Amino acid sequence: MKSSPTLRLLSSILLAFGLLPAEAKAKLSLKQTEKAITLMRGETPILTYHVAEVPPPKGVDPIYNRSGFIYPMHAPSGGIVTGIHPADHYHHIGLWHAWVNTKYDGKKGPDFWNLGGRTGRIRHAKVKETRDAGFTVSQEHLGYLDGTKAKPTVILSETLSVDVAFVDGDNVIDYAMTQKNVTKKPLIFPAYRYGGGLAYRAPHSWNKKNSDYLTSKGLNRTNSHATRARWVAMHGPTEQGKGRDSTVAIFCHPKNHDAPQRIRTWDSGKMFFNYVPVQETGWSIQPGKSITLRYRIIISDGISNAKNLEHRWKAYAK
Repeated sequence: MKSSPTLRLLSSILLAFGLLPAEAKAKLSLKQTEKAITLMRGETPILTYHVAEVPPPKGVDPIYNRSGFIYPMHAPSGGIVTGIHPADHYHHIGLWHAWVNTKYDGKKGPDFWNLGGRTGRIRHAKVKETRDAGFTVSQEHLGYLDGTKAKPTVILSETLSVDVAFVDGDNVIDYAMTQKNVTKKPLIFPAYRYGGGLAYRAPHSWNKKNSDYLTSKGLNRTNSHATRARWVAMHGPTEQGKGRDSTVAIFCHPKNHDAPQRIRTWDSGKMFFNYVPVQETGWSIQPGKSITLRYRIIISDGISNAKNLEHRWKAYAK
């Protein structure tokens, strides 16, 4: 199997010079079943991508069945740092992405994010490639242009690549999506407060007392929403783990559309995050054309500091 060139090379150099601790030398590997792909470091999972649909909690409308997302993600110590199917938003599923506000064929278009609206959704299509420390898959963005009982229309065909490394004691995840409009009509994204870029839902136990945001501008949950950020870090206690604090930092690549992108954060106490390429100005994907968005996620044990995150973002941005 092929390896991811950038992250694999970085880990190899550090290992060769003895700059990684012993636990970093645990082999990165991939486990694949009919239902999911899991990336591992030794016996410790890093993340799981769902090939098959995952149902919502018992008694919840099956419209919230969903494939093509990552849950759980783990801190290096093994604790879970993602939430799924919270009662306030059943469509929140760990780490994912989807467009919300669209126009198509001269009228309001599919909402691929809010499944309860029954106008659109995203599904896993096929596994294109697996590597020791990553995978590439195809996804389809479907519009229910004639209602949910009719055959949906594939509007966007997407290639998603996910690669991992273990660097300086942290789990590092590179996440890159390329979306192509495979129809004969433009898909338009009017300016909207959320949707499109990478989205993250934290463990349901995170609240105002035990968690917070930190952005590259030094902002927190009280003042960060709708600001621009090169990176955003969120910290709180892991679930089903050792109970220790962990940090999930998400980097926006400088070549992304509208970078550094504006962000959606919550001040309610519950932890949700989204990079939004269209929060200020609309965008579109014309027929036959493609867009690419790239992000990096760094998951650390403990609470990360701004100086270290800024240094690592600059390395990513080169």
